[in-house]
Amino acid sequence: MALDRWIALVLLCGFCAYAYAAFFMMDQLLPPILQRNPIWPSTFPKVLAIGGIAISLLVLIGIEKSPNPDAMEINYRRLTEYKAGQAAILIALMIAYALLLRPLGFLASTFLFLAIGSVLLGERRYLLVAFVAAACFNFALPRMM
Repeated sequence: MALDRWIALVLLCGFCAYAYAAFFMMDQLLPPILQRNPIWPSTFPKVLAIGGIAISLLVLIGIEKSPNPDAMEINYRRLTEYKAGQAAILIALMIAYALLLRPLGFLASTFLFLAIGSVLLGERRYLLVAFVAAACFNFALPRMM
């Protein structure tokens, strides 16, 4: 089995566990008055779980494959040539963003995340990075007040 199908199988197992938690464990502690609402706190996790299971199954079955088998094939012998380190740093940056939201506040932590993430992904026009990261607050500030 190809590497992408193994990854899809692992993701499918994770989404099944997530779906179990969303469907059978999240709504047990709701007060009776909230159990009559059409939208529960578990509605979005249920949608995510169903979507993840569906996409994982599509990859596992192989429906998304192109007619040319060499077009998008992952070469597992050359995994070290992929930018896994850059992806790991970006994931660490996301975790740092979540941890710094309370101490630094929304504005500073979001600006730093957007700026450092852009530079990490290859943008070298630092003035543009600062402008775009700061421009995001035009959309966030009116909704926060």
